[in-house]
Amino acid sequence: MLVPMSTEKNISTGLTYGSLGVFGPSKVPEIAASAESNGYNSFWTVEATGTDSISLLGAVSQCAPALDLATGIMPIQLRSPSLTAMTATTLQSLNPQSTIWLGLGVSAPGILSQHGLEPPDRPLAMMREYVSLLRECLSGESVTFQGDYWSVKRFRLAVKLEERTPKVVLAALNPQMLKLAGEIADAVLLNYVPPSHVPEAISHVRSGGGATIMSNVHAAVADFDFAQRSARKDLFNYAMADGYANMFRAAGFSQEVDELRERQMERDRDGALAAISEKMIQSINFIGSASDVTDFARRYIEAGVEYPILMPMPWGDDRMSVTQLTMEAFAEIHS
Repeated sequence: MLVPMSTEKNISTGLTYGSLGVFGPSKVPEIAASAESNGYNSFWTVEATGTDSISLLGAVSQCAPALDLATGIMPIQLRSPSLTAMTATTLQSLNPQSTIWLGLGVSAPGILSQHGLEPPDRPLAMMREYVSLLRECLSGESVTFQGDYWSVKRFRLAVKLEERTPKVVLAALNPQMLKLAGEIADAVLLNYVPPSHVPEAISHVRSGGGATIMSNVHAAVADFDFAQRSARKDLFNYAMADGYANMFRAAGFSQEVDELRERQMERDRDGALAAISEKMIQSINFIGSASDVTDFARRYIEAGVEYPILMPMPWGDDRMSVTQLTMEAFAEIHS
């Protein structure tokens, strides 16, 4: 079912810096200003082993004050709930006109190992506890909490907020985390989910509650023959992580994932990349003309995404030009 054009025009959109780390932090003000001028509503930052997400949002708030500020995603293992509450309320207090979206996720083993951390044995329980304590800390009341993962004693947030308070967004891929996001979060953020799989993901979210459905939209206004190898490398990296691999299988790409992993076990990297079909690329990391990218973005809205977030893939000789063209194409969903 197509979404009525009036809904499409009014839908909020975001831009994520997650794919643009190649430009370095110094380019964030320019990219954010471009997002603001193109009608985007929010700017999202990631946190893994590169940039600190909150520092970048501070820069965004100065050069593009009309944008809402969002983390997508901060690993909960790297920041305590009380520190996250302090950070979020500081950002909110400095930007009272903005919505602060606190995007949280249980980070992948590959990222955690670089921080000297082990993946949790009960990620759902860990996330539930984190959000529960975070919300208590955000309340401004005195909090004493003893959990399995975190504890505080008489913590009281010293920053006082007025009208707006930060909102919680959960990154989720698979059924149980999607359901939990529906239950405890203000919004859920899908990532690397093809439009065809969005309705199933939404059904899991709705089994838990009414969280707003957000999704990253991966796209590049670029030549397919030139950019396809970059797309394959990107999908390869995610398909080697179990959580994403399971989601890709559920979305109809079992053959690609299984062959990719088999070839990688044989140390056949070229064979592993070749196992990723054109259909898989064009379902997840779309490459095409400006009008094709606009149409691809609209497919997410038609599938039920309430808040699409562009992840521009800078695949071309002129990375900034590809990024800008992709941002402009995605913004056309408002026209």
